[in-house]
Amino acid sequence: MGDHGSPDLVGNVLTHCPYCSLQCGVRMRPAPPRPPVIEPADFPTNRGGLCAKGWSAPELLDHPDRLLTPLVRADPADRRSPLRPASWDEALDRITAAIQTSQHRYGPASVGLFGGGGLTNEKAYQLGKFARVGLRTPHIDYNGRFCMSSSATAGNRAFGIDRGLPFPLADIADARAVLVVGGNPADTMPPAMQYFDAGRAAGAVHIVADPRRSATARGAGIHLPVAPGTDLALANGLLHIAIRAGHVDQAYIRDRTTGFDAVRTAVAGYWPDRVERITGVSEELLQRTVHALATAPTAMILTARGAEQHSSGTDTAQAYINLALALGLPGRPGSGYGTITGQGNGQGGREHGQKADQLPGYRRLDDPAARAHVAAVWGVDPADLPGPGVSATEMIDRIGTPGGVRTMLVFASNILVSAPDRDRVADRLAALDFLAVSDIFRSETAAVADVVLPTAQWAEEEGTMTNLEGRVLRRRRVLPPPDGVRDDLSVLAALADRLGRGKHFSTDPQTVYDELRRASAGGIADYAGISYQRIEAEDGVFWPCPADGHPGTPRLFTERFATADGRARFIRVEHRDPAELPDRSYPYLLTTGRIMGQYQSGNQTRRSPSLASTASDPKAEIHPDLARRLGIGTADLVELTTRRGRAVFRAYLTEHIRPDTVFVPFHWGGTASANALTDPTLDRHSRMPAFKVCAVAVRRFAGPDGAGRATTGPVGAGPSSAAPDDSAT
Repeated sequence: MGDHGSPDLVGNVLTHCPYCSLQCGVRMRPAPPRPPVIEPADFPTNRGGLCAKGWSAPELLDHPDRLLTPLVRADPADRRSPLRPASWDEALDRITAAIQTSQHRYGPASVGLFGGGGLTNEKAYQLGKFARVGLRTPHIDYNGRFCMSSSATAGNRAFGIDRGLPFPLADIADARAVLVVGGNPADTMPPAMQYFDAGRAAGAVHIVADPRRSATARGAGIHLPVAPGTDLALANGLLHIAIRAGHVDQAYIRDRTTGFDAVRTAVAGYWPDRVERITGVSEELLQRTVHALATAPTAMILTARGAEQHSSGTDTAQAYINLALALGLPGRPGSGYGTITGQGNGQGGREHGQKADQLPGYRRLDDPAARAHVAAVWGVDPADLPGPGVSATEMIDRIGTPGGVRTMLVFASNILVSAPDRDRVADRLAALDFLAVSDIFRSETAAVADVVLPTAQWAEEEGTMTNLEGRVLRRRRVLPPPDGVRDDLSVLAALADRLGRGKHFSTDPQTVYDELRRASAGGIADYAGISYQRIEAEDGVFWPCPADGHPGTPRLFTERFATADGRARFIRVEHRDPAELPDRSYPYLLTTGRIMGQYQSGNQTRRSPSLASTASDPKAEIHPDLARRLGIGTADLVELTTRRGRAVFRAYLTEHIRPDTVFVPFHWGGTASANALTDPTLDRHSRMPAFKVCAVAVRRFAGPDGAGRATTGPVGAGPSSAAPDDSAT
């Protein structure tokens, strides 16, 4: 298509949807009228497709809830006092004073930053730089720690590189067998399903491992109803069968990998009958799955959050990488292993410095050579850069403790809805001396802040995003932000200036991006050869791209892996039970996930008029057999209780879920907050919380006419301190 980012012949600006990692191409006519009309473009990822969330995105540009001015507490000493409008100078002065007071009393590490996977590459880069240069604090992390960290860790260990899909999305259509583990793209990224549909039309066999018979599973040839928290045992069991049946690619293993013997020994004990007992997946389905993957001329294994958001999520992703390597899939045309990135810039957001241990280009913060390179680009002494910090959950846990954060700045994240064990998070945020939040709406987290800053939305800013394929895209400004609204680059530059570090920061996106290119040069995620001009001319450019004349890298691993010896690593992993197992008090399994009509914490989509039908009544999916045992009828209100909290949902009875499992969406706050229930136990490698499984008790709370007795709460109201019973009055 070419020149995707420039205005077309009739004046439309070609840009990208603000939501998921597909980053679908869209056309928008600049205002007037405002908001502008949106239509899908023929971009390589979506080819003219767009889901309901994308179609509705412009509704939020002029939404009546839009933040249009900074807000500050009427009484700076009382966070319970009302938020009132303020000038930018007053708001930034309050933030600056809080930073300086905290640093003077407790040192640089007492200030923390929390970012988001929806920030552009430029903003993610500048946020990381602001932490290390503007504040000199190690305490920065982001909500991608809750999303991609386990698969990223596994990919780096096995391949030496982390790129969600190491091949173009369109390659899925060429795979004649596809195993999707813990993913539901039919609901979470519907335009991607055209590639799955094309593959099935050509005779492909699709297999979906999921506790639910999701929309994706219903379109597949084989559904593996795996118990939550047992995906690793499933992978080891599949590899056991492949080895015994002689399906492994011995030449590939010999020539392109190391470590297979230890893995072969480990999976020897994963006999099909044992795996059936652990996972609930029958031996017959296990055999059919292996046969489909091993005999197809091309095959893929794709994992997603259902497999990865566990206390053993890294090892689980590693187990599926082991299976893919044993079958000789990575690097072959139409084949491979990939992970389905979630957030809009979930890929780019973790490459350029938002993570606690990283510098731009996916460099390690504890690597002296990396520190020297990036410090030279930044014009600072490498010795002045702080060392690695701690993960998002650990940073929150340590708020207000010796050595922990006292002042926190949050950008593009709604921690009170998205983090596990919500009530614990609320307690920790309340222990802060000062909280500032930058957002487009008054989220639940913004509602408890000392200062709230209004920020520009996606169609009001310039920058780049990196989608699930590793394709760097251009986000173009369609219209200016409302009067009085600034973008995050200018906010960070203004704060740096007040802190005496302003010379290191720019407000211009292209200037920031060109510096990012220099900082990433020579790193794993090398953007040095990816200019704004090339992005527009080539419909995006795949990293790594180390020089202007380099074509980019749509497909990784065709000749070697990104390890020192060019070989992929098999790593032995063993199934471990989830941190919580059902018992007499909490006899069932709870799992969480997304639904089609909502996105992330719902701070945006819950306000969309077009998505209103999915915004008001969050549902718990319960098998009819379980419902009968508990006396629960269709549309009853049900109370779910875990060791951390309680929440109320409307019952949706469906045979598309295991009888021992309850599924709830995580897009709501109030008394329907899934993360009031979830387990904060962390993966030992990635520090990912165990969102996807915990033990739960279920009881009927009220009948179908109980509307209003349980509430999602007004968006931005913050967590409810009332128990579900209190909300029934």
